[in-house]
Amino acid sequence: MEDVQVVAMLVRRCIAGDAAAWEEIVQNYNRRIYNICYRFAGSADDAQDLTQEVFIKIYRTLSSYDTHKGAFATWITTITRNLLVDHFRKTKQDRMTDSLDAAPSDHEDAHPLSDRIEDKSAPPDSRVRSRQVGETVHAALAKLSPELREAVILRDLQDMDYRDIATALRVPEGTVKSRINRGRAELARLLQRTYRQVM
Repeated sequence: MEDVQVVAMLVRRCIAGDAAAWEEIVQNYNRRIYNICYRFAGSADDAQDLTQEVFIKIYRTLSSYDTHKGAFATWITTITRNLLVDHFRKTKQDRMTDSLDAAPSDHEDAHPLSDRIEDKSAPPDSRVRSRQVGETVHAALAKLSPELREAVILRDLQDMDYRDIATALRVPEGTVKSRINRGRAELARLLQRTYRQVM
C-alpha cells in the first residue's frame, strides 16, 4: 500500500519543479509500468519505448492527479492502459492484449517475484514441471476474450483490488467482479481440457 501523504507531497514537489521528486516517482513506478507495457507489447524494445511514453504523459498530466479520487498507482495504471489502448489502435493491432499474459523471457524485472526466488530444495525436474504449468496457464489465458483476460491479469497477476481495477478499466465494480469470475471459470475449463489431453 502506498502512503497517500508521501505521494501527495512528492507530486506537489514535482509540480513545483523538484527534479529529485520526479526521479523518485520514476524509480518507484518504473518496474510496474514496464511490466504492464511488456505484457501488452511482448517485446523489450517496445515496452521500453511505451514506458517512456507513459512517463511523459504522467509528467504532463501530474497536476490533474487528485488524491481524493484514488491511489496514485491506480491513476498511473489507468494512464498506462489508456496509452496502450491508443497505441495499439493506431498500429491496427486488434488483439491488443494478446501478449499481456506472455511470460517475459529474459527480463528479470518483468518476471513475477516467485520466478526470481530460487527454491533450493526443489529438484530440477520439479522446476521444469512448474515452468510447464506456467506456460500452460499462459496459453490458456491467451484464449480468453480480451476483457476477461485483462480483468483476470490485473487482479491475479498485478494484485490490484476490485475498486482500483474498476477505476482503471472505467467499468462498474460489479462488472469487474463478473469478468474476473467468468474469466477464472473459463480458465479452469480450458486448463481441465488441456489436462485431459495430456493424460
